[in-house]
Amino acid sequence: MPAMVEEVRAAAEAGAAGPHFLVVTYPAQGHINPARHLARRLLRATGARVTISTAASAFRKMFPGDEEGAAAGECHRDAAGVWYVPYSDGYDAGFDRAVHDHTHYMSQVRVVGSRTLGAVLERLRAAGRPVTLVVYTLLLSWVADVARGHGVPAALYWIQPATVLAAYLHFFRGTDGVDRAIAAAGGDPMATVRVPGLPPLRIRDLPSFIANTSEDDPYAFVADMFRELVDMLGREDSPSVLTNTFDAMEPEAVASLREHGVDIVPVGPVLSFLDEAPGAGCVSVAKNGGNDLFKQDGTGYLEWLDAQAPGSVVYISFGSLSMMSKRQIEEVARGMAASGRPFLWVLREDNRSSEGAGDAASLGGERGMVVEWCDQVRVLSHPAVGCFVTHCGWNSTLESVACGVPTVGVPQWTDQGTNAWLVERLGAGVRAAVSDKDGVLEADELRRCLDFATSEMVRAKAAVWREKAHASAAEGGSSERNLRAFVGKQLGGGN
Repeated sequence: MPAMVEEVRAAAEAGAAGPHFLVVTYPAQGHINPARHLARRLLRATGARVTISTAASAFRKMFPGDEEGAAAGECHRDAAGVWYVPYSDGYDAGFDRAVHDHTHYMSQVRVVGSRTLGAVLERLRAAGRPVTLVVYTLLLSWVADVARGHGVPAALYWIQPATVLAAYLHFFRGTDGVDRAIAAAGGDPMATVRVPGLPPLRIRDLPSFIANTSEDDPYAFVADMFRELVDMLGREDSPSVLTNTFDAMEPEAVASLREHGVDIVPVGPVLSFLDEAPGAGCVSVAKNGGNDLFKQDGTGYLEWLDAQAPGSVVYISFGSLSMMSKRQIEEVARGMAASGRPFLWVLREDNRSSEGAGDAASLGGERGMVVEWCDQVRVLSHPAVGCFVTHCGWNSTLESVACGVPTVGVPQWTDQGTNAWLVERLGAGVRAAVSDKDGVLEADELRRCLDFATSEMVRAKAAVWREKAHASAAEGGSSERNLRAFVGKQLGGGN
């Protein structure tokens, strides 16, 4: 995108303050990753200054040893050239979901975060680096008010599928009575509902916060936050929403949102490895590794993958938040042992030690390797990996599509059911059936899904969608053009 870079340089030569994008994100790995990828793409696309702001607790984990910087609210620069600055959410020592109350946390982050993020904007302005656009991710709609209070425009960066945003929009607005239809389904997961503009969906395919509403759900407050977000979009004139998807993947959802007044801007897949030079592959340590909230396992998993046959390894990971019961761990281990397939399994320490399940992974036999955390993109792009058993978080879903790896989806909550539905629509994977009793994926079902996902038909579909994902993000692709038009507006250059 050389034209945008030239505009930035021209502004600098004229003595004007150059563009400065501030990307504000919730302090969770699944939010920080897409924020980081967007920041790096904006940096590459414009040459402007790009800063990420997240809570001090996450900042400390990303930059260990910089305790004083986190406490002082100082900036830190990563290897890719993106700056980071913390705000305080009132929980600087970190949020412990076993101890702390989620509802209280979200009220605190709004009050304390509004004040401290405002201070960040003031410091950057005083330092001669005023922010020209604030971009914020999910659960942080208060950020828009802070930005506008400081005279800075703000835009939402939607880090879930456009289909999920459309479902929330129509549910909370009651478009065509879809809210009543969902309520009438009575929680039947297989009941079909029609969301305006979208293909038929079952209740299980909808975001859990509208499909399974329960007053005693500790996360019920999240639905209120999405309702607030929909209300906020309704108060704006044609609000622009950056979305981590691409036109070919969700055409119906994009069209439905635009028809109902949301200027959706698909800019995905927003993944740093797609922005590297041709032939660089998916393995750049500088752009994909490091600065995670979890320490990567140092047990040589990449060398282990190098010794495996092409397309033979099953990669298993349920993400950074999902909890696995002892029975789930045992069923996965039994299924993999019976399958005879080699596997790489990410089993976080909090899962491995839960309910006495610490030794369950050994049931997988000698063919498997278990690690606490890894560089997922490097794993998915490795030629030995032929299938991904996943919780279907949107980051993991996009990474599997962009790397051409078929998936076995085991969604648990939030947008994951919709993500699994999308992958099945693409033909690039299969959603596993789970036990009605406890939601566990059992060994025999895992084996059946592995056989299907690694079939030639699914492999071929996954390869097709890999090419479409790469084409959308490449120079001249649909997402690249969309981002160029969006940034052009922010630079005052129109479309």
